[in-house]
Amino acid sequence: MADRLMLLDSASLYFRAFYGVPDTVRAPDGTPVNAVRGFLDIITKLVTMYEPTHLIACWDDDWRPQWRVDLIPTYKTHRVAEVVAAGPDVEVVPDPLEVQVPIIRQTLDALRIPIIGAAEHEADDVIGTLATLATLPVDVVTGDRDLFQLVDDSRDVRIVYTARGMSNLEVVTDATVVGKYGVLPTQYADFATLRGDASDGLPGVAGIGEKTAATLLAAHGDLAGIIAAAEAGEGMSAGLQSKITTALPYLEVAPTVVAVAKDLDLGEVDSRVRAPDDKTRADAAALADRWALGTAMTRIIDALGAAGAR
Repeated sequence: MADRLMLLDSASLYFRAFYGVPDTVRAPDGTPVNAVRGFLDIITKLVTMYEPTHLIACWDDDWRPQWRVDLIPTYKTHRVAEVVAAGPDVEVVPDPLEVQVPIIRQTLDALRIPIIGAAEHEADDVIGTLATLATLPVDVVTGDRDLFQLVDDSRDVRIVYTARGMSNLEVVTDATVVGKYGVLPTQYADFATLRGDASDGLPGVAGIGEKTAATLLAAHGDLAGIIAAAEAGEGMSAGLQSKITTALPYLEVAPTVVAVAKDLDLGEVDSRVRAPDDKTRADAAALADRWALGTAMTRIIDALGAAGAR
């Protein structure tokens, strides 16, 4: 079987697990562990279905980097719980989930699944770098369509899209992006810049929605081509020219915010999936006992064992 790297958008998945498993699932001391169990089951399903030979849990070391906020102050503003003086913003995370995040990390460590983050960068940037530098085919597991910009059939980089739930996973390829949006994956970041994205606090260009953004990109290739045509007064209506030129201050900075990083220094990562050895099984069993993870831990050990034996 050919090698294949799977990159997990960890926060996307553990949020999904938290809301998908009842919060009555708790450890003996009363700590909720629904997100932990659900997250383990998600990984089990993904490893079983897509058979990766390499696996990395990508992490938000900074979910709202200041350099992105400096460029677009509204970036993820609606997700901020509070502002700490001389400190980072705090993302709105339900308390019953927040207490589980360290347990999720402990569990990944016990299972020898590497966790990779980068200072002042989001998991998207880690994923962008790993997917770009990979010499293997790549599956990116996420519910975030921003990462559609990484899809590349020529390098066999796909998105396993979770937005419709774990029972309705969608493999996103070049054809999927073109079919949904009328743009190539290489144009997707420019498309998102023009359209905007309320979920990320990106205003977009006033008066330009998905259809118009796709039409402009089809005619002019990329954002630079669209701006050049608007400034020259050629190839578009006067109304569109005005919308583009009025938005130039936004268009000068937004591409840097929307584009995921592809050149972070992440060091060497041993991401090979290996059958759990005795120590791994003992560590996993200890955590399973401590947090009452039960069959969720058994299932993921079995799935990793099968994957590591391929």
